Amino acid sequence: MDLTVVGVRFKKAGKIYYFDPGDLPLTMGEGVIVETARGVEYGDVVAGPLQVNEDEVVAPLKKVIRKAIGEDYQQLAANKEKESRAFQVGLEKIAVHKLPMKLVGVEKTFDGNKIIFYFTAEGRIDFRELVKDLAAVFRTRIELRQIGVRDEAKMVGGLGCCGRELCCATWLSDFASVSIRMAKEQNLSLNPTKISGICGRLMCCLKYENESYEHAKEEFPDIGSWINTPEDGEGKVVGINIFKKHVSVELKESKIIKDYPRDEIIYKEAQAKMCKGHRKECPRQSNEETV
Repeated sequence: MDLTVVGVRFKKAGKIYYFDPGDLPLTMGEGVIVETARGVEYGDVVAGPLQVNEDEVVAPLKKVIRKAIGEDYQQLAANKEKESRAFQVGLEKIAVHKLPMKLVGVEKTFDGNKIIFYFTAEGRIDFRELVKDLAAVFRTRIELRQIGVRDEAKMVGGLGCCGRELCCATWLSDFASVSIRMAKEQNLSLNPTKISGICGRLMCCLKYENESYEHAKEEFPDIGSWINTPEDGEGKVVGINIFKKHVSVELKESKIIKDYPRDEIIYKEAQAKMCKGHRKECPRQSNEETV
């Protein structure tokens, strides 16, 4: 069963949540007031209205309360001012209690019922006394939420080594799993300073082209495998260049390393794999192989 929904985002580059628009004629870019698990919130419509399968929606699907009006935007502006003050007070109170934590950001819920303090720390922090002090100052519910270094980068923002704004702070909604194997697949330097983002973790962009590299490498022999060159006899594969479609080969007799076009080398297993990938007859297979 398909449902009509709109995608709503509460933070820049935040996750998208689905809501039932009801009879409201909503379009992308409009502000809306919705009810969430932590109370009434303001969000921006970033998708829809669109039809999605019922299985794709987290139940129960809540309705959009109304479109945002002038008073709602005034409330947002007032909350921003209070968040700035709360941040300064939070820094002062952390210093007073001498807690080993770094305050990253402060968020006040739209309805004003709670203030959330985001922080990073090496381990667990006993902040019970800090919460009491903050509650006494603001006279509302206080939540301290510990976040990781990736979330800190997403919240604070900055420039990556490419010179552009961080992906996580501008458009990347979810953090994907990134491994050192992806850097190896792309023949990148394994120097941590060159493949790590400002958060200190492996750069998210290592994943963007990884699938293309994996697919391209399927048409090449494995490193360390033995092949026959067109003119220089047998050799061992010591490197590949997927862009030039060349294979670097260490010749068995002379130990010289030479480059050959991928399609000119003869390697039974590799050619069989290539032909299978292309789903066509391989012209380089010997009579014995084709029997």
